[in-house]
Amino acid sequence: MTTLALIDYGAGNLHSVHNALRKAGARNVTITADADVVAKADRIVLPGVGAFRACRDALVAIPGMVDAMDAAVNGRGVPFLGVCVGMQLLADAGEEFGRHEGLGWIAGTVKRIETTDPAIKVPHMGWNDVILRGAPPLLEAGEAYFLHSYHFEADDPAHVAAVTDHGGPLVAAVARDSIVGCQFHPEKSQTYGLSFLSRFLEWRP
Repeated sequence: MTTLALIDYGAGNLHSVHNALRKAGARNVTITADADVVAKADRIVLPGVGAFRACRDALVAIPGMVDAMDAAVNGRGVPFLGVCVGMQLLADAGEEFGRHEGLGWIAGTVKRIETTDPAIKVPHMGWNDVILRGAPPLLEAGEAYFLHSYHFEADDPAHVAAVTDHGGPLVAAVARDSIVGCQFHPEKSQTYGLSFLSRFLEWRP
């Protein structure tokens, strides 16, 4: 049976993501802070809510976790999904409350959303379009729920799987090899989000 490791590092939206994965068809989800479990998993999901630095520090504080993730995803090619800040942590660095190192799996920097239009509010909150770029895995055009004040600026446009429009294009999803990350919250995106998670569960990159 396929095993899915949902990483528990105090990220905030853990149980809502777990419930959504179950509704999407996952049968063997393990909520875990055990690096050995993650290293052996067939799929990995990294959720995330809050500030980049706090999430990064919490993840790094778990003995062996980052190494286990790296060995599984970049070593064995295990399908990986990062959600919201879990996606942002894929970047080289985040600039929330200073500049802080990320995982460096997808080159780029997480920066504050800047706008000169007073009608464009920050944080970007609510339903918005997911607009596909290239031929991204898993994603379909549609509407998803967003809640974020910082956004992923990818160095390579080929890694941008989808964008949304909030006073200009913002990255809605990134992808590389067996890695996909979404800025939107699939667990709050109703039918669209569950369909996306269902495709992740069947993905064979």
